[in-house]
Amino acid sequence: MPGIVLPEDEARLRQACPDLDEWPQRWHYDAADLAPGAAIVAAFKPFLLDLLHRGLAQRTFNRHRDNLWLLGGALIRRRYDDPELKRLPAGQLVRRMIDADGGPLIWPRLSEAEQSAVDATCRKLYQFLTQSTASEQPQSTHKFR
Repeated sequence: MPGIVLPEDEARLRQACPDLDEWPQRWHYDAADLAPGAAIVAAFKPFLLDLLHRGLAQRTFNRHRDNLWLLGGALIRRRYDDPELKRLPAGQLVRRMIDADGGPLIWPRLSEAEQSAVDATCRKLYQFLTQSTASEQPQSTHKFR
């Protein structure tokens, strides 16, 4: 079930992302950002686990992990720029800020290659979230003749 992280997966995440629980502290501008930051991390965990289960090369996994860290910081910052975003729960905020084309521009400005890498991670995250959401939809058991 999405959103639930099993103890063995939590241990695997801690090994692959030892500072994951510190991300909200690193992203925050003030104390009010800590809870949304933790919720963003919680929204990222199923995707990080999916990446781990895919058996990606360590360097590839690390690139996606680092890009998620950049995305999370951008999401916290964007909440200050747009009061509507500040009211959204973390999962909706993530879905609002990424799409099939990529994610938000990261500030301070990245090189074109770095922004392209972040966009690639955002596209993968978008695809993961879209597939997860589709699989959660109730399936009709009614058969038409």
